[in-house]
Amino acid sequence: QVQVVESGGGLVQPGGSLRLSCVASGSIFSINEMGWYRQAPGSQRESVALIWNYGSTNYADSVKGRFTISRDNAKNTVYLQMNSLKPEDTAVYYCNARGAAMNSRSFDSWGQGTQVTVSP
Repeated sequence: QVQVVESGGGLVQPGGSLRLSCVASGSIFSINEMGWYRQAPGSQRESVALIWNYGSTNYADSVKGRFTISRDNAKNTVYLQMNSLKPEDTAVYYCNARGAAMNSRSFDSWGQGTQVTVSP
């Protein structure tokens, strides 16, 4: 099994910054994709930023220019640097990892989520 654990959420004022971290662990052979998603109250979960093992990235339009996703392949870790935060960024942020396990089966693992609240 592959476990994913997020950290770094919290309360921040508008215009502030936060850095989220996510570590994948367990019976991992390779991770093809890691990403951050978020879900605000009453809304569906949405993709925020994705990064692939070859370095390509994808961002939601709402966070382009403000958020940066990066990855440390050796540590199976992904980061999300969030700058110029807005109240509408308030949500539970989830980390996702997809790849192949040691038993050759694919995995698609989610973390428990970390709360990000942007408020004066």
